[in-house]
Amino acid sequence: MDNVVLAGVIVTPLKRIQHPKGHVLHGMKKSDQGFVAFGEAYFSTIGRGQVKGWNKHKRMTVNLIVPVGKVVFVVYDGGEGAAANFMQVELSPDENYCRLTISPGYWFAFQGKQKVNLILNLADMEHDPDEFEKCDLSQIDYKWELT
Repeated sequence: MDNVVLAGVIVTPLKRIQHPKGHVLHGMKKSDQGFVAFGEAYFSTIGRGQVKGWNKHKRMTVNLIVPVGKVVFVVYDGGEGAAANFMQVELSPDENYCRLTISPGYWFAFQGKQKVNLILNLADMEHDPDEFEKCDLSQIDYKWELT
């Protein structure tokens, strides 16, 4: 499966300022590409080898940052068979410190790669249980690597 770039998905490199007493990890400014509005910010954890998802937001734009650990995100455009497109992005504070912006209408899931993995979501709207869809991992044909 080839990794593609999806039109409604943006990977933005983030600034990491090194300091001997502790680093500064930038997240998002209102002038950044991908910023739509501020609705809420929340953290999520995921264990090594665990997979959460698939989720698809109808109206929400999510901005995902991994300040601790390493997480693989997979974004799926919903196509069937040969028309299905998957985009895979691995984020961590050390190797690929970026923000992953996912526009509404895309399915996404993610897998933890280290013992402790922390994800920050800067969403453009507050959580609304009627605004998103979920489906079981087995319903979308993607082969997750075992860690």
